Amino acid sequence: MGSNRKKVILSGKGVQDCIHKLAEQIIEAHSSLDDVVLIGIRTGGEYLARRLAKVLNQKTKTDPLLGFLDITLYRDDWTRIGPAPEVRKTEIPFSIDNKTIILVDDVLFTGRTVRAAMDALIDLGRPKRIELAILADRGQKERELPISPNYVGGVWEVPQDKTINVYLKEAGFEDQVVLEDRVRN
Repeated sequence: MGSNRKKVILSGKGVQDCIHKLAEQIIEAHSSLDDVVLIGIRTGGEYLARRLAKVLNQKTKTDPLLGFLDITLYRDDWTRIGPAPEVRKTEIPFSIDNKTIILVDDVLFTGRTVRAAMDALIDLGRPKRIELAILADRGQKERELPISPNYVGGVWEVPQDKTINVYLKEAGFEDQVVLEDRVRN
């Protein structure tokens, strides 16, 4: 077995720049953030949603509502995750009815995570609109569902034998987006 080759495609400054880019795109798309809610998909999306909320606050002086969504039991592969998948807590302490929800996640690949998140949200209420903010998009080539981000930090077309991993300081890493060999199960 060879070692896992990895290539850093975004450093810490690049990650921060992409978060600012996402905030600018959101501000440009919305005349007001009064009914805009950020929902981070656990776990990487949670960290990014927190950071995005901070940047939006700095730029607009508004505090968007912030929530976190666990989608474990909504995944279409949850029975294959293992004998006891770790279910984390969904924390959305407000009504999502008639709100514009911006789902936040770190990487968009097949679209299945986003589909699961939308299913979970619909069980919680009836948002006016659901939008998607993604730090790193793998592009359309391997998308399995017709899902595309409204706001994107960057797009990288990645070969099938590679994966994009986002490492963040909140999880104990140095901020970076890395292209790595895909681990096969």
